[in-house]
Amino acid sequence: MKQLLDFLPLVIFFAVYKFVDIYTATGALIAATALQLILTYLIYKQIEKMHLITFAVVTVFGALTLFFHDDAFIKWKVTIVYGLFAIALAASQIMGKPILKAMLGKEMQVKDRIWQQVTWYWVSFFVLCGIANIYVAFSLPLETWVNFKVFGLTALTLINTVLTVVYLFKHMENTPDESQ
Repeated sequence: MKQLLDFLPLVIFFAVYKFVDIYTATGALIAATALQLILTYLIYKQIEKMHLITFAVVTVFGALTLFFHDDAFIKWKVTIVYGLFAIALAASQIMGKPILKAMLGKEMQVKDRIWQQVTWYWVSFFVLCGIANIYVAFSLPLETWVNFKVFGLTALTLINTVLTVVYLFKHMENTPDESQ
């Protein structure tokens, strides 16, 4: 159920874009992201920081898109969200409190160097996706960017998530808290 809620704004954005236009889709994205927050809170009694940050960025850049009637703002939103994720992961690693380990460390116990590798891999992934978004958004037609955003980036993220889990499983330790 939680994964369905995560994809709700993206699905609504895509559907509205296909039937209307980028501006109506942007308004729908803002509304769907707000709805996602409300439903997540009602069902799980908590909201993750990632969802709040995404909502804030969607609202700001979506509002700018609508106010100035310029799709460049909503295109930049993707890169900014990926940039924020990269910065958060990098900062947490540098400060010695990797976010990924905090999120998954109870279920998947691996050495600290493995968490470090996975963290820097995801930092690199988010940076590369942000750069790819800029290229596609500002060099190719709007239709191509929407498809890339909805299908390309989503597929890449899912593939990288699976690869990360496989990598972590490969390096799981038998005894808890054996970190180096």
